[in-house]
Amino acid sequence: MLLLIFWHIFNARVSSFYFHMGHYSEKFLEYLGSVRRYSVHTIAAYRNDLGQFECFLKEQYGLACSCEADASMVRSWLAHQSRSGIARSSLNRKVSSLSSYYRFLAKNFPLAQNPMQKVVPVKKEGRLPVFIDEDNLKSLFDNTAFGSDFNGLRDLLMLELFYTTGIRLSELIGLRHSDVDTGGLKLRVTGKGNKQRIIPLLEGVVQTYIRYCEEKQRLFEGDRPEQVFVTARGKRLYPLFVYRRVGYYLGMVTTKSRKSPHVLRHSFATHMLDHGAELNAIKELLGHASLSATQVYTHNTAEKIKNVYKQAHPRA
Repeated sequence: MLLLIFWHIFNARVSSFYFHMGHYSEKFLEYLGSVRRYSVHTIAAYRNDLGQFECFLKEQYGLACSCEADASMVRSWLAHQSRSGIARSSLNRKVSSLSSYYRFLAKNFPLAQNPMQKVVPVKKEGRLPVFIDEDNLKSLFDNTAFGSDFNGLRDLLMLELFYTTGIRLSELIGLRHSDVDTGGLKLRVTGKGNKQRIIPLLEGVVQTYIRYCEEKQRLFEGDRPEQVFVTARGKRLYPLFVYRRVGYYLGMVTTKSRKSPHVLRHSFATHMLDHGAELNAIKELLGHASLSATQVYTHNTAEKIKNVYKQAHPRA
């Protein structure tokens, strides 16, 4: 009997807790679904984050409502989450969830303060760009039989452009014949935000392009598509097609798990830097908006120098 009474009391307290704690968050989640049209999976992630946060506030601070939390409480919860071992990317997602939640509260309900105005995302873990060794890429271009037909020349030209210009996948797919200046040895590229830049072309790459155009003209009998890269049926290339072709050829010279067009872009920047190119010049070639995005390649060079030092110095 006592056990039954205790259970009813406990259940009533829990129900009361979720009514107070969940009232605002449920309104927020309804808003995400009905107004913002978020997916079921995204809303579930928000629900999980808010539920964890509200339980923490109840257990640690005895708060009856998340609207009473301050910045120090949010930081305390984030520190608690970090100690549990979750990735920084997941931690930043929780910061984003709370930021959206408190913006919603400030706009729709009485809120004394928005604690997220004093909380910043944690710094992301640095991940060095993956690149292919110079010798491996030299072997790829020197020893691979690409063939002289349309498909072989197209694949060779794709790989050469990725590695010698550092262009992005979307930029390569969007290239038109009017973007290629064979006489001036330069390429006009339209990057992010429709910003255009001019990239020099190597003589050897231009020769591959000319051979490819001749084969393309022969294949399509004068009705040559304006898009530079197309399938054998004249259709514009799509990202998965390029990924597969690049992965196939890189698999011949490396065992690294990542074998994508972006790996060739990373290889271009890393090898340029290794051979003395200025960082600002690489920034312009890659089409980066700021130098900070380009500086990640200096880490690879620094690691290379460190390894050489350890191997060569007698006291290392």
